Amino acid sequence: MNRPLSKPPFKCGNGSISERKVEAGRGVAVATPTTGSAFAAEENGVLAGGRFGKRSNVEKDIFRQGSTTYYWSSRFFPSAVRDDVLRLYSFVRVVDDLVDQVPADKSSFEAIESAWVSGGSLPAGTVAARVLENIRYLCQERGIEKAWVDDFLRSMRWDLEGKLYKTIDDSTAYVYGSAEVIGLCMAKLLSLSPEANHAAQLQGRAMQWINFCRDIAEDVELGRCYFPDEDMRSFGFDNLQAATTRQYPDDFKAFMCLQLDRYDEWQREANAGFHFIPKRLRVPVQTARDMYNWTAQQIRQDPFVVYKQKVKPTKPRIIWAATKAALHG
Repeated sequence: MNRPLSKPPFKCGNGSISERKVEAGRGVAVATPTTGSAFAAEENGVLAGGRFGKRSNVEKDIFRQGSTTYYWSSRFFPSAVRDDVLRLYSFVRVVDDLVDQVPADKSSFEAIESAWVSGGSLPAGTVAARVLENIRYLCQERGIEKAWVDDFLRSMRWDLEGKLYKTIDDSTAYVYGSAEVIGLCMAKLLSLSPEANHAAQLQGRAMQWINFCRDIAEDVELGRCYFPDEDMRSFGFDNLQAATTRQYPDDFKAFMCLQLDRYDEWQREANAGFHFIPKRLRVPVQTARDMYNWTAQQIRQDPFVVYKQKVKPTKPRIIWAATKAALHG
């Protein structure tokens, strides 16, 4: 394309952390709903019935405030599986919120990262210590691989560093650590065959890509962009700010079409592995997938909707989708 790039160029994925905004339902308030800090003391103490014997209000609050789709779809898992999902989500949500809040809580992130790598401890009675113990429990008792946690923390560090993703391989490297390993963890928690791992990874990748599409406006404010810079340049964009994309609506629609086509391709690959999931465990996964499909459809119908609202299904829509999956799945 011949149009000049705007000056000064927006550095995709390399913005100032201090300028980021916190959306309602994100940031420290999500990570620690009762206290406002990952290192604040818990109000509810350790889990009842043994250290990890039952779900706790802390983990449930983190999950409920962090994701409408995942929280309500996961309610259809058997209780034992749901407990483990709460443990997993509490860790990834707290860590993710530390790097997403304004300003980023780099010291708390690095304290958790250091304790994880060294096998050390964090201040007793804090949410940070609690979620670190949650992930250690899942590694020890449920077979989650420590390398997956390492990869997750690596991607979160890239958020802190404002990494620029030049190619699709760069972008998917971030997605591997931020989402594909979560799919692998879920496969372990569901006791799936290793044959399911590829599909589990692709499910995580597909969902994360829709998150990128849905959260464009938010990520612009955060100074981030997870799409390959080569994609941006090929459509003549050096940023995805609304003021820029609205000048070239056809190009932006074509750009978004490319991203949604990638989602469709990866989701088809993930769908091919659904038969590995036992029917009694399939409803929550199918529900979450269907809600992401719904989100993708809304964005494909009007790509500019991402600047108007955060496209996400309501609780009634999620419950209805889960009910339909249970009856017809």
